Amino acid sequence: MKLNIYQIDAFTDKLFGGNPAAVCPLKAWLPDALMQNIAKENNLAETAFYVPDEEEYLIRWFTPTVEVDLCGHATLASAYVLFNFENHSADTIRFHSPRSGELIVTRQGDKIALDFPTDILAPVEITPVLAAAFNIKPIEIWKGKTDYLYLFNNEAEIRSALPDIDHISTFQARGVIITAKGENVDFVSRFFAPQSGVIEDLVTGSAHTSLTPFWYSKTGKVHFTASQLSTRVGLLDCTYLQERVIISGQARHYLTGEIFITES
Repeated sequence: MKLNIYQIDAFTDKLFGGNPAAVCPLKAWLPDALMQNIAKENNLAETAFYVPDEEEYLIRWFTPTVEVDLCGHATLASAYVLFNFENHSADTIRFHSPRSGELIVTRQGDKIALDFPTDILAPVEITPVLAAAFNIKPIEIWKGKTDYLYLFNNEAEIRSALPDIDHISTFQARGVIITAKGENVDFVSRFFAPQSGVIEDLVTGSAHTSLTPFWYSKTGKVHFTASQLSTRVGLLDCTYLQERVIISGQARHYLTGEIFITES
């Protein structure tokens, strides 16, 4: 069996920036174990698989160790592949995730916009266990559907924060987002998810479904510029629409190849 594979740098305007994702177009689902092995072999934060289904595409995402509920950068990468290489002529793509429902993606000039469900967050007590995740104590901690969100004083603290990865891996959560007001953008962030096999994610679209309503609650703004301060840096535009969040960014094509699966 031979499969096409693409590698796309998402949420960046230049190659070797943003977050690389692998995309594997399929005609029908492969066994879960095989998709997990492909993702492990790719050794990227996420590999996306999609299958055409009438007027939409079914989509799933795998880290090297687990299947995840939602992945922004690999969804953006999948849309980029469909728009540029897989003959999707319309400017809108309807994805459907078994875990996250309908996800609408739109081509808007040189950017791709993701329409994702908004996370619901609530403040939690800053316990010694939660505070021990970093060398700097946060000023607030919130909890969403899958992640903790830590608020720090400024961008410098986000850049210098040192996570205790072993400690974070014990949390009953997908991971931990840290954030503060930005110096040149509205807000900055980093994201750590050792529970999903990702020590520090390079750019996390899904985390911005939490960050956008959080910063709306702090500022009253609905449009934001954002940067994820990983080693490769991610650039995002976010719009708060109550129950939905629009997350936009650019992408760059790095690789087109083929996977060969032989029967064992």
